[in-house]
Amino acid sequence: MNRASTSRVVALWCVFLLVHLLTAWLGWVYPSQPMGDVVLVYEPWATSALSGGGIVGIDETWVYPQLALVPMLIAAALSAPLVPLLGVSSAYLVGWAALVVILDAIAFGVLIGRSPARARRIAAWFWCAAVLLLGPIALYRIDAITVPIAVIGGLWLVSRPAVGAALLTIGAWIKIWPGALVLAAVVALRARMRVLFAAAVVTAGVVATLLLLGADTEILGFLTEQTGRGLQIEAVAATPFLWLAVAGAARIEYSFEILTFQITAPGVDAVAAALTPLMAVSVLAVTAVGALKAVRGATFPRLFPPLALTLVTLLIVTNKVGSPQFQTWLIAPVILWLVLDRVRARTPAVVVLALCLLTCLVYPLGYDALLRADALSVAVLTVRNVLLVVLLVLGIRALVRVPVRHPRTQE
Repeated sequence: MNRASTSRVVALWCVFLLVHLLTAWLGWVYPSQPMGDVVLVYEPWATSALSGGGIVGIDETWVYPQLALVPMLIAAALSAPLVPLLGVSSAYLVGWAALVVILDAIAFGVLIGRSPARARRIAAWFWCAAVLLLGPIALYRIDAITVPIAVIGGLWLVSRPAVGAALLTIGAWIKIWPGALVLAAVVALRARMRVLFAAAVVTAGVVATLLLLGADTEILGFLTEQTGRGLQIEAVAATPFLWLAVAGAARIEYSFEILTFQITAPGVDAVAAALTPLMAVSVLAVTAVGALKAVRGATFPRLFPPLALTLVTLLIVTNKVGSPQFQTWLIAPVILWLVLDRVRARTPAVVVLALCLLTCLVYPLGYDALLRADALSVAVLTVRNVLLVVLLVLGIRALVRVPVRHPRTQE
């Protein structure tokens, strides 16, 4: 490794550490409790499990897949030595931030290695910029755990397909969205049987462990728990209703059951009910397009990135929930696209960076105003949601344009 390459790697690591330290610190000073979920939800869940109380996902139905509890328990272990100095809540926050930074650092090291090519350096700069623009929400949510797992798993799909698929499946058992990358890999990768086998083995292992621990109907509770919820104010489909709220024709109400703000207005329930079937149909349609491209000989570097990003974006655009941390889902697919095909990834990367900035302006910076249905805050959120639809269109267009080796006429 020459001196110039060494300098570039050192610079990347310095920026990585500065961005993560700054973002972690901003969580303590930004408004609207951007670290609230960590201390108000994750820490009590971990404490209950460690103290012999109820275990979410096993003793009771849980909103998350069961492996989400594992990083919460690890954060508790990391924070234990700091409790006498900082107190339980502050120590847990430090432990959580340390865990996320450690996992991000491992994935960052896999990404750039010792002498990264230009595409990997660009991907690394993108990752740092995305974390900085998105702010504390990029670290202080369970979704932050899945990003480095998805990055490593995606990077290893070609060289270690079984290991990569296993990591992505583990990520999906923490938060569902990495399952979209597994689906994209099954479609785009020639070693799809190894991907399917690895995913099946991991899933079987998780389910068997849960059954041994006493879970039964709770195993798929993270799916059934979502079916009855309303339309969250930040969801893309809630945008027109938010403007009704600005005009006084709709209400923003807090749901104590799922700990989030939802919109109440005529027609909201019908829209919320239609979104889940729409998501399923859309995912099937996009997967079918990807499968058709694969059958006709599309290569993995051209097919996988737009397919993965489109599937992940669909999960956001058609979701009843619009939580700000959902934007972290977009980081891994764009990193992988930049590594595999950086020229065509430039526009989606810029759009995702804009989404990160706009999301931070909505939450935590402008959230109090949004809850008052302030027109300016609603306008910022509207731009963010429109840009999500634009990203979806860009992904679909890139997917449709993926070249094939076997034209239709030769089939």
